Amino acid sequence: MSASTEKKNRQAAREAGTDKKTLALEKEAQEQAKKKRRWTIGTVCVALVVVLVLVLNSGITNRLTAFTVGDRNFNTSEVSYYYSNEYMNFANQYGSYASLIGLDTSNGIRGLEKQECPMLENGGTWKDYFMDAARHDMIQTTILKKYAAENSITLDADELSQLDASFSGIDEQARSYGYANGDKMLAANYGSGVDRKLVRGAYQDALLASKASEALSDSFTYTDAELEEKYESYEGSHDLFDYAYCYVSAERVDSTDADGNTSSAPTEETLAAAQATAEKIMETYKAAKGDSPAVRLNNAAESEGQSSNNPTRVQGSGVPASEWMLDKSRQEGDVTVEPDDGGCYVVVFLSRDDNHYTTANVRHILVKAEADEEGNYTDEAKAAAKAKAEEILAEYESGDKTEESFAKLAEEYSEDAGSNTNGGLYENVAKGQMVQEFNDFCFGGHKSGDTGIVYGESGSYAGYHVMYYVGDGMLYSSSIAQSDMRTGAVEEWMTKAEEANPTKDGFGMKFVG
Repeated sequence: MSASTEKKNRQAAREAGTDKKTLALEKEAQEQAKKKRRWTIGTVCVALVVVLVLVLNSGITNRLTAFTVGDRNFNTSEVSYYYSNEYMNFANQYGSYASLIGLDTSNGIRGLEKQECPMLENGGTWKDYFMDAARHDMIQTTILKKYAAENSITLDADELSQLDASFSGIDEQARSYGYANGDKMLAANYGSGVDRKLVRGAYQDALLASKASEALSDSFTYTDAELEEKYESYEGSHDLFDYAYCYVSAERVDSTDADGNTSSAPTEETLAAAQATAEKIMETYKAAKGDSPAVRLNNAAESEGQSSNNPTRVQGSGVPASEWMLDKSRQEGDVTVEPDDGGCYVVVFLSRDDNHYTTANVRHILVKAEADEEGNYTDEAKAAAKAKAEEILAEYESGDKTEESFAKLAEEYSEDAGSNTNGGLYENVAKGQMVQEFNDFCFGGHKSGDTGIVYGESGSYAGYHVMYYVGDGMLYSSSIAQSDMRTGAVEEWMTKAEEANPTKDGFGMKFVG
């Protein structure tokens, strides 16, 4: 190639950008560009991380919508409260037994998304379990608040005052646990952004929802005939049965399987022997005369080296030989045998209570005795409570002695949190529902307006009840049926209401828990 040709080629290469010098410059420029891009992208990433940290620390995420029910939006902090509250209630209820059902509470809420929950049929974690419970709570609260608004149901001044009082000492309580104030304590326990304003609002919503739920339930009414038809449909499963029985256990026989494991269980032969003994006891019982059925059964059992149990009262769904026992033709003294996997029963029918008795409507004022440091109630403390109860009754008798005046005294003096906001009223009180002395007054043949003072004691209190008999309630059988029918009606109503108020998770749900 001549020098002139080579020169022309170099010139063309420069013009085309393919000469070595140009290619080298381009390569260097490309490397610089890559470095610049890498630096720029890295800078952007660092900036995004800084922005995210600032956003999280600013509390913006607390205000993000995390869950929606109809037109009600719950932000991240609100959902965090409901979620944490479900966990805490569960942990407090089960305590150390929580581990037996697969919940490790050692780290609190942290790590729940890593713990499998055996209580979920389709699998999932404990976080899923408590989040589902929180959603359910928010759905019901929202729907019932709407019902309250539509039906002019509100919290009265006393209810709001009691609500405020429950938060009055929160700062002092927080400081006793090492927190600067109540808001810091609530945020530490329930999540970022949870403060007393949020919690108080949730408490108020829950109280209003509860009041609305009661009103909704009461709105479903039924005729006596409808209630009786419903009770009859139970076919005796709610009736109460008195019976005596003897249980003959079958002898257990040891056996060893192919792997060398030893076990002990009844065999067909020992079960047959137990049934034969039970049948002998039954025949001896039938032949006996004179004594009560329970005594005759015990004597018959002893003749075969067995013993019988004292007469027992059980609801129909839990009795042995239930099909035989539920037969309406059953008479006192009837007897049968009933085999099971471990032996054989001899069952004697004594009586049946079909719950068709009249319940009681009463008002009361509870005056508690003051417990000492060890939780005991001294005679002096009980005497002081009795004296206070007598003063209250005297105050009532010195007035116009009406049900309304008694109700006002109950709201002023009663220490029963379950009734002191509604004039001490309990309606449709059933036998055995209250402590014995309270029960005896309810079913002591009183007429409307009768009063009295009775002692009462349970695991949570000791004291005196100032009683006022309002009047007879409904049949207890009807009360059972009404409760079931109202429960079903409320559930059906709630299902329709949920369909009309669709739910969805929002972006803020990512920051809950």
